[in-house]
Amino acid sequence: MPTRITVIGGGFAGLTAAITAAEAGAKVTVHEAHRTLGGRARTAEGPYRTNDGPHALYRRGPHWSWLRQRGLLGPVAAVPPREAARFRFHLDGELRRTPPLGMLRLARRRPEHAPVDTDFATWASCPAARAAAHYASVALFHHDPGSLSARFVQERLRRATSLPPEATYPRGGWGEVIDRMAAHAWNLGVRIETSARVDALPGRDGPVIVATSLDAARRLLKDPSLTWPSGRTVLLDLALRSHKKDPFVVSDLDAPGWLERFTAQDASLAPAGETLLQGQFPIAPHESKADGVAHAERLLDQGFPGWRERTLWRREALANGRTGAVDHPGTTWRDRPAIDRGDGVLLAGDQVAAPGVLTEVSFTSAIGAATLALHAARLDLKHA
Repeated sequence: MPTRITVIGGGFAGLTAAITAAEAGAKVTVHEAHRTLGGRARTAEGPYRTNDGPHALYRRGPHWSWLRQRGLLGPVAAVPPREAARFRFHLDGELRRTPPLGMLRLARRRPEHAPVDTDFATWASCPAARAAAHYASVALFHHDPGSLSARFVQERLRRATSLPPEATYPRGGWGEVIDRMAAHAWNLGVRIETSARVDALPGRDGPVIVATSLDAARRLLKDPSLTWPSGRTVLLDLALRSHKKDPFVVSDLDAPGWLERFTAQDASLAPAGETLLQGQFPIAPHESKADGVAHAERLLDQGFPGWRERTLWRREALANGRTGAVDHPGTTWRDRPAIDRGDGVLLAGDQVAAPGVLTEVSFTSAIGAATLALHAARLDLKHA
């Protein structure tokens, strides 16, 4: 009898788990509540190919080689050299072309030398620590990065400042990668059901991998222990008439905030002559969406003069608890909810106990969940 595995959630983690299990010979069914696959890796349809927040694919991550080996990576765009020179930093109320020297020195420290049980601001203990923490928020989505574990922040700071840059961008948006993954899964015999919300665990026909947000997993499994802190971030998408003097990125070092011109590396994301900006602006628990939008507009005023008159399309959203895990002092990824929940139930996602940065957590947890599911199913068959 073939191994049967059910995957709940058709995002990046769910498809990774499904492909891994199917490649090992399992019969896999994926249930996705939305009408399309992708989860947070979904790319919007229409003239503006926006992701759910600014997305990048880090070349040194484990998912890079996995996707490439299967022909799923597709064409990617790196940061063009001419655009790297148009990076701007907002510090002390003004735009500058270079970051503080102390921030660059701090970014060279190896993450393994940073303590887990001390916050980043205390450990860094230098005038540039605040700017460095705010810069790292591009990979944190948190309103106060300096309060988080030094090890956690330093790993992201180091990778976000690496040269040459690690960040690459799937051409056409992350949805193109998802489409290739879905086609590959289909060719492996994976059954994919969209618009198929699951409100209770299916009958135990084999292991179940829950590859949803942690909030959805907590409700589905009725397990109140499935919690972990995340960020609360205002996401801004903006289409402007292009201007040759527009910067590539404006990184706010006075407060966590980031604006990036995604058409700089992939012009196909917007119609000709238009610029697509995506930004993220973390807000504190007591702040409102309007506070984050006001922050974004202040940064736009300095970085993109005349942006209001040039605006062709705009979208705002509040991402609450769906921007990945953050580790406070004294915790690491090992302390997050475990992949193996017992009784053949496994977790995968970006807030699960797995290492990595950004989507790497989803990927690594999905590989782990699929491996454990295959092992559990084969043991069950052996004893049947």
